Amino acid sequence: MKLHELKPAEGSRKERNRVGRGIGSGNGKTAGKGHKGQNARSGGGVRPGFEGGQNPLFRRLPKRGFTNINRKEYAIVNLDALNRFEDGAEVTPALLLETGIVSNEKAGVKILGNGTLNKKLNVKAQKFSASAKEAIENAGGTTEVI
Repeated sequence: MKLHELKPAEGSRKERNRVGRGIGSGNGKTAGKGHKGQNARSGGGVRPGFEGGQNPLFRRLPKRGFTNINRKEYAIVNLDALNRFEDGAEVTPALLLETGIVSNEKAGVKILGNGTLNKKLNVKAQKFSASAKEAIENAGGTTEVI
């Protein structure tokens, strides 16, 4: 196979339909919109969820609770993920990002006590669960809330 022989898979590429380009195109004049009416107008059509004036589903269903706009979402890290670092290492959110344990720091990092820790580490994070803090200190390490 040579570079000039490469072609996209059959049916994977489709030429876009240019509407309103003459009667011979099959989509001229009204450009596939029919004659007059709401959907023929510029900006016409109905909004998403509109049911022709019938009480729409989102209004018929009961509403429960609220969304706290001040909620903080933390990137969670379990103890067993920290075993990859060598003894005495200082584990920071920046290091966790760099090593790929955390892909997005969000509002901070929270260390949870899932799994076992067999290394002595100095862990710095925004939050710790009680069991994680205990496990890190039992392994001879330290915890520091940033």
